[in-house]
Amino acid sequence: MVDVIIIGGGICGCSLLYELSKYKVNALLVEKENDVSVGTTKANSAIVHAGYDPHPGTKMARYNVEGNAYIKELCAKLDVPYKQIGSLVLAFDGEQDALVQELCRRGQANGVPGVRVLSAQEVREMEPNVSEKATSALYAPSAGIVSPWELAIALAETAVKNGAKVSLNSEVTGIEKAGDGYRVSLADGRTLEGRFVVNAAGVYCDKINDMVNPHRFTVQANKGEYYLLDKSQGELVSHVIFQCPSKVGKGVLVSPTVHGNLIVGPNAEDAEKGDLGTTGGGLAFVREKAALSVPGVNYRESIRNFAGLRAVTEIDDFIVEESESKGFFNIAGIKSPGLTSAPAIALDMVRMLGAAGLALEKKETYEDERHVVRFKHLSHEERAKAIAQNPLYGQIVCRCETITEGEIVDALHRPLPPCSVDGVKRRCGSGMGRCQGGFCGPRVQEIIARELGVPQTEVMLDRAGMAIITGETKMGGDAE
Repeated sequence: MVDVIIIGGGICGCSLLYELSKYKVNALLVEKENDVSVGTTKANSAIVHAGYDPHPGTKMARYNVEGNAYIKELCAKLDVPYKQIGSLVLAFDGEQDALVQELCRRGQANGVPGVRVLSAQEVREMEPNVSEKATSALYAPSAGIVSPWELAIALAETAVKNGAKVSLNSEVTGIEKAGDGYRVSLADGRTLEGRFVVNAAGVYCDKINDMVNPHRFTVQANKGEYYLLDKSQGELVSHVIFQCPSKVGKGVLVSPTVHGNLIVGPNAEDAEKGDLGTTGGGLAFVREKAALSVPGVNYRESIRNFAGLRAVTEIDDFIVEESESKGFFNIAGIKSPGLTSAPAIALDMVRMLGAAGLALEKKETYEDERHVVRFKHLSHEERAKAIAQNPLYGQIVCRCETITEGEIVDALHRPLPPCSVDGVKRRCGSGMGRCQGGFCGPRVQEIIARELGVPQTEVMLDRAGMAIITGETKMGGDAE
């Protein structure tokens, strides 16, 4: 029996595994997919929100502001791309001017540092490409941008390096009380036993909760569609540009990404769980709304469209608590600002587990730093030194993003190695450029097969079942 079983390998589950790995606790994370960070964590706006939007006194407000500060610290020591660029919430009429003022007061009540209202002239001086129709804006200097999947992976890798366990391809099909803990059944027939269980299953958290407790909340998946534009558009704005929020969310944003691109979106439409398709209507809505803020976006430079799902419940706050069944905890209904809040939620969940009886004895030694070689960011001297130490750094595999074979091999031998082409993409950035893997994809697949010692037919594009190669087209002996 393990001490804690965490269900779900998104940013919340990985954050909790990381925090528990600091203690002499036997923690296990189970994830139904073949990698962590493949759900909502890899398909969102990638914004580190400042914390002015949640209503004071809510869990969202507290976790958002605490998480904003903690993410900055985590990214620095775990070598995760992050930039504190600040955000603007634009107003376009008197009613929205009043809402901006309210958001400023709310931010001050929540403890958001430096939040203030800008005049129309100050907005245009700060962001010349923003619409001239903007009448004022809320400025929040503590807002930032991050690579959410790289953060989740870094947290999980560090946890595994320090003794925690991750079980992939492990879909939970049942949970029952067993002695002083719980027995968790998996789709492959295995069973696991844990003294405590934490449900961090994203859009499926209601299904997991209902395996143990009376039905208390329902998750409605809410889909958001996005444009990702080429680096040629990456400097169009220098802050995260929001519109005034409404009851359906924070609206369509325009923002740089930490990788130098521009992201535009999302819309908000109820969807089936698992529906990640983009639509002509949804993307047209995104373009129309984004033009109100930043009219000069060149959508001919779009290199990818994608969609993500929010876990929306009828409870207007995060659900972070012990359930009716003692020892079973929920981290549920984690919509925006869930990414920002996740590290703070994890800290609080550790406290809750301790209060419920989990022994929290700190480890004498803990390896809490991580370094990733990013060849394209090295100086000429550093590149020469890296190639001298490992010639594979001299082999460019992804031309668009200047990703080397050495970086890919490094990722395949880290504590939580990928098994798919997109798994490598999330760790190294190969395939994230203008050609979207059209050039480097086959080569990445070859390297994965070689380093992991598996046939190329077993190397998926992303999730299990997403085959790239199904067999040979020509078979047999030598031609006569």
